Amino acid sequence: MGSTKVLAGARVVLPTGVVQDGRVVVEDARIAATAPENAEVVDVSGHWLVPGFVDIHNHGGGGASFSGPVDDVLKAIRTHHLHGTTTLVASTVTDDMDFLVKQAGLLSELAEQGDLAGIHFEGPFISPCRKGAHSEELLRDPDPAEVRKLLDAGRGKAKMMTLATELPGGVDSVRLLAEQGVIAAIGHTDATYEQTVEAIDAGATVATHLFNAMPQIGHRAPGPITALLEDERITVELIDDGTHLHPAALQLAFHHAGASRVALITDAMDAAGVGDGRYLLGPLEVEVSEGVARLVKGGSIAGSTLTLDRAFKRAVTVDGLSVEDVVAAISANPARLLGLDDRIGSLEPGKDADLVVLDHQFDLKGVMRRGEWVVDPQLG
Repeated sequence: MGSTKVLAGARVVLPTGVVQDGRVVVEDARIAATAPENAEVVDVSGHWLVPGFVDIHNHGGGGASFSGPVDDVLKAIRTHHLHGTTTLVASTVTDDMDFLVKQAGLLSELAEQGDLAGIHFEGPFISPCRKGAHSEELLRDPDPAEVRKLLDAGRGKAKMMTLATELPGGVDSVRLLAEQGVIAAIGHTDATYEQTVEAIDAGATVATHLFNAMPQIGHRAPGPITALLEDERITVELIDDGTHLHPAALQLAFHHAGASRVALITDAMDAAGVGDGRYLLGPLEVEVSEGVARLVKGGSIAGSTLTLDRAFKRAVTVDGLSVEDVVAAISANPARLLGLDDRIGSLEPGKDADLVVLDHQFDLKGVMRRGEWVVDPQLG
């Protein structure tokens, strides 16, 4: 026999708005419309109930990387579960093709088991001019044959690939990805405005960490940022950690794209959930100091130490965004991008019981994934 819980008394964020003194019924692993009389009641009065977070760009956490062995990958997944991310895509980092093919096989197995929502290949098909924390000697042009090789290695679990679409083969690779139902993301790019428009018309639908690793907006050369912000076909990733973006840049993106076209991401590396120290991001050494990750050689920002619970709190308390807009950007929009919005991304009957309990200061107090407490609010 299954168990039914009623989470009662919270401010519940639904697609239709915020319900005061609301309740969410959880029956086994799903959200239900009604509850039996003998259901267990969990009092979450004075708290917020929001959908579980969905992170489409994440390299690791808990001292472990998605480029590592199975135990490391599971440790990273668990770390982000503890911070409210109930669905995540594992992002790779530039490496040699043989390693990426092998790692894609490992990650696809975990996706088949339901531990991951899929794979995001960030590199090696990116611009050496905008490489960020990627190893330059391993970069290559986006040859559609090599793109297909990675997709095949992902066994249907490849969800997204970041490309510098101005490189030779870039637009053809975008078309291939679109035909295969894989998100083509424009990022780590030195593209002009016109080249970006061409890639969008070919089927690109995501801007990888908008503003970062791309040319700045110029009044005569508006560059990729302008093209990505103005086109309604594009969802823009934003890293809201106070390091990657000035608050005014984040506000600009939300204002111009609208909350329905923003996906808050972590771009986390293994230091997320751990702290300062020396780490590896792919083959490159990273120093984390005061929570900011930078390459030891060169000093480029190297991913983040962000978790999505911190991004949620910052978006509301520092950036002044509405809770509904943050829920859209951190849950509903990325779920829709992944084609999983029939199961996750909002608190509606029939969907997976993935939810997060936040207190009145937006600190995390509880996490439920598929009907099971990862962080039990009654124990905190």
